[in-house]
Amino acid sequence: MAITSANQLELLQTAEAVAREKMIDPDLVIQAMEETLARAAKSRYGSELDIRVKIDRKTGRATFARIRTVVGDEEMENHHAQLTVKQAKNYLPDPQVGDEVIDEVPPVDLGRIAAQSGKQVLLQRVREAERDRQFEEFKDRKGSIINGVVKREEYGNVIVDIGRGEGILRRNEKIGRESYRIGDRVRCFIKDVRREARGPQVFLSRTDPQFMAELFKMEVPEIYDGIIEIKAVARDPGSRAKIAVISYDNSIDPVGACVGMRGSRVQAVVNELQGEKIDIIPWNQDQATFLVNALQPAEVSKVVIDEEAGKIEVVVPDEQLSLAIGRRGQNVRLASQLTGLDIDIMTEAEESQRRQAEFAERTKLFIDTLDIDEMMAQLLVSEGFTNLEEVAYVEVDELLSIDGFDEGTAAELQARARDYLEEQSRKALENARAMGVEDSLINFEGLTPQMLEALAKDGVKTVEDFATCADWELAGGWTTENGQRKKDEGILEVFDMSLEEAQHLIMTARVMLGWVDPTEMDAAEDGAEDEEAEV
Repeated sequence: MAITSANQLELLQTAEAVAREKMIDPDLVIQAMEETLARAAKSRYGSELDIRVKIDRKTGRATFARIRTVVGDEEMENHHAQLTVKQAKNYLPDPQVGDEVIDEVPPVDLGRIAAQSGKQVLLQRVREAERDRQFEEFKDRKGSIINGVVKREEYGNVIVDIGRGEGILRRNEKIGRESYRIGDRVRCFIKDVRREARGPQVFLSRTDPQFMAELFKMEVPEIYDGIIEIKAVARDPGSRAKIAVISYDNSIDPVGACVGMRGSRVQAVVNELQGEKIDIIPWNQDQATFLVNALQPAEVSKVVIDEEAGKIEVVVPDEQLSLAIGRRGQNVRLASQLTGLDIDIMTEAEESQRRQAEFAERTKLFIDTLDIDEMMAQLLVSEGFTNLEEVAYVEVDELLSIDGFDEGTAAELQARARDYLEEQSRKALENARAMGVEDSLINFEGLTPQMLEALAKDGVKTVEDFATCADWELAGGWTTENGQRKKDEGILEVFDMSLEEAQHLIMTARVMLGWVDPTEMDAAEDGAEDEEAEV
């Protein structure tokens, strides 16, 4: 095909038609045509030449030009596409490195092979532009609901036509045993949009908790307007779900608004989710109150929260245990997801037994270490004393407030407790030395003999060893694996060491060794304080 005046306008018309069909910028199609013609010209005049084609956007006239770039003498690599400054003086009055010498060359006829090659380039560029357009269109719609039509099914995954592209609904993102036929309309949540080698992939979901939240936003105008906010969602897709809501208008009941007149609003969501039962719960800033709400319909007697461990203990009446746990643990599992806490549920009888066991254990500790009778030990436990340190170093007035304790008794108890603790410290220090703990670590401020002994058992025997530890290795912590919270035991956790204390000790050791600048330590501690203040 020769580029003649007869088909110059046809180029522009073709570009417009392709761009309109693929919904992309016509200029991208013309650029692809320019590249196609440039390739054909190179095959005619020589591939080592730098030949560029420019198509006029108004007339469709294609201009073929040979470009030669001015380079330094030592940079000359291709004499067909480059000129030295000296050579360029024949073409330019004052050539500089980087200037270009442009010579127009005659247009070429596209042979059959060149035309086929050009067509492939054109299709490839159009396909890339189409992919970019699709990605740009859907990337901002991530997190929203979209309606589509089922096109086909591949290995259990459903391919959905979503207008200007396709989305994939994986089988693990379908509710229960949902099955679709070609042509069925389906409503999905856009979970993710990613660029991949074969083009942008739009991943759809019907099991994502946010799918239910978006459905409520569509059904409840107060949520859409921001008067009611969805604070948390937990789902067992196709079976049961819990959603926590709060109202910022005292005159509007958040639960009632979500339920709707005669349950019309929530029923619309239930129908879309294949009959999934939904508990709508009022959110509360107080964790304990929120948890009591989240465990509905079960009644809760008492809640004990361990904030540091992120765990919570719930005590329920004996007859409410099965209701609180739910079928196959469903109720407590959803409540745990909703609150973000590990929940241990026990009956009142189990809690009573545990309290009795703790009482007996502490009583025996005081009998064995302080050489006192059972009644006196029970009195100490009843008044809240849990260990020897509390007895040894508490204000004497607290001991004197116990019935039957006089000054002589209190002084004797504290002396015995201190003697016992000092003896234990002496033995622990001997053991630590015997295991090879160096004086540099023994003299390090902030570590007790018992701590040194525990560190030695774990192979930490020098300040250098101590400085390489992480804060969670000393104080313990929690990690999440496959959605399950897992406890990491700390070497010094039994001594009630917090992460902040562990971090301070480790940083102090690093400063002492010259590994860290003291200003970095101050900055780290200031940052930790700021985080704590924000929380």
